[in-house]
Amino acid sequence: MSEHTVRVEWIATEHSKQPGTYSRDHHSIISPKVSIPVSAAPDYLGNSELADPEQLLVSALASCHMLYFLAICEASGYKVSAYADDAIGTVAKSPVGFHWVSSITLRPRVSFSSEKQPDRETLARLHHRAHKGCFIANSIRSKVSIEPQPQLADA
Repeated sequence: MSEHTVRVEWIATEHSKQPGTYSRDHHSIISPKVSIPVSAAPDYLGNSELADPEQLLVSALASCHMLYFLAICEASGYKVSAYADDAIGTVAKSPVGFHWVSSITLRPRVSFSSEKQPDRETLARLHHRAHKGCFIANSIRSKVSIEPQPQLADA
């Protein structure tokens, strides 16, 4: 169907705050014009000023859900004027001892500008459909919860 390539580049340098170990800072190169500075999470000697892989996974899921949700709304006659999501991913230790992103909670807040407005039940159904269609959600083992929030103020 489609392929999605990313180049990850890292060059050996000393860790700026932890002598005797290496810097976790690197780049995820998406295209010639898009390079994302990345590091490990601060808990793993990473740079707190850069995105970490766990944040990028949460972002990918939230973005995929939003894009699918927008497409469903458009096809259903709902005009979305604004969308925001304060998503959270949790890293935990598995029963067999490895760390993993065990859960991701999406907290989408949507504003509609059309006369047609979804009620609470319809909004939940729209998010459920978006979750079922999201490529990223269909690709991970993490528990995903969706907790729709009150509407955004008119944008």
